[in-house]
Amino acid sequence: MSVVSKIANFFSPLEPQVAPDKPSSSSSHTATLAIEGDQLRSLRNATSDRQLSMEEEEKCMLAGGLGGTSGDLLMHSIDTVKTRQQGDPHMPPKYTSLSSSYVKILRQEGVRRGLYGGVTPAFLGSFPGTLIFFGCYEYSKRHLIDVGMNPSLAYLASGFVADLAASVVYVPSEVLKTRLQLQGRYNNPHFKSGYNYRSTLHAARTIIKDEGFAALFYGYRATLFRDLPFSALQFAFYEQEQTWAKQYAGSKDIGLGLEVLTATTAGGLAGVMTCPLDVVKTRVQTQLNPTETASKGTPTAQSSYTSSLKSNTAPGIGHQVKQSIRTISTSSPNTTLRKPGSVTLDTSSVFTGLKLVYKTEGLAGCFRGVGPRLVWTSVQSGTMLVLYQVLLRQLAAYPLVAGTGNATI
Repeated sequence: MSVVSKIANFFSPLEPQVAPDKPSSSSSHTATLAIEGDQLRSLRNATSDRQLSMEEEEKCMLAGGLGGTSGDLLMHSIDTVKTRQQGDPHMPPKYTSLSSSYVKILRQEGVRRGLYGGVTPAFLGSFPGTLIFFGCYEYSKRHLIDVGMNPSLAYLASGFVADLAASVVYVPSEVLKTRLQLQGRYNNPHFKSGYNYRSTLHAARTIIKDEGFAALFYGYRATLFRDLPFSALQFAFYEQEQTWAKQYAGSKDIGLGLEVLTATTAGGLAGVMTCPLDVVKTRVQTQLNPTETASKGTPTAQSSYTSSLKSNTAPGIGHQVKQSIRTISTSSPNTTLRKPGSVTLDTSSVFTGLKLVYKTEGLAGCFRGVGPRLVWTSVQSGTMLVLYQVLLRQLAAYPLVAGTGNATI
């Protein structure tokens, strides 16, 4: 190239050179806006998903609370009869078979103060208890499955945790309920239980004043030993049966027949498997060894009952009655009665009690009362779980969180 050409090129205007792999400022700004838009949409979707998840859990809690309370109230009269049988201080017992006891209480005391005595604390404990149970169950189940746990184990663990959380509410209410069930109406002329409360509030005040606040949690450990395995097995069976039913029907809507079948069999099977725990729990809580207490100088159940007749004006339970009257189990369903002449379980250990019952009475002793327990748990669980599914479908059309009605999972 000549010198003239070089000088001419030097003074000629230069065109701006742009690196091909480096975007312009306008392109970079557009890309940044696109990324921020995607992040904002993702954030909104995540917020919507969280709101939807919270809404679904709230619906599960509401449906479970209503379904569980309905099942408990439906079976309350049967539970009253079993409570009378377990806590009857009369010798010979005044209440024998289920049918004759039911008719006797109905004829002598009526429905409200007789068969449905203690229904107020039953409702006050059942609704919040099942509300807590289903809320904890759904939350635990989803999170355990999300972290990779086997679904069957997740259902089992979730039922266990949920019942533990709900027990703080339902155990005190069960103590009040069972005492009022055993008592019947105030100044009951047909049955002297040793309890004589005017109302639920009066019962709570009297128990706390005379026996301490801890008395509201009587039988707490024994209740957990039976109810936690029952709830865990019940929901593990139910979830698996629901999966099989949906595969069989080829749809999420399996129909009322399969809903009833899966619900009742899950509760009934769990009830049968936990029957030995129910036997030991009920025996430990309801038995009294008259010979042993008499040798110690402590009045027997019969003498305490006679004493309670003489002091019938006492508003609550007296000191002697509290020491010697047969205690009653504090959680439904209690369907096991002690066989006359069976061995006394002088232990508070459930496992020691199980070994002692099996050693002295065999396998039949461990499953005593399995028939009534099967019926009770089947009907109660069937009512609760069928209503739970029906209410969930009804609530699905009504969003509880504003703005999430069109959200999709």
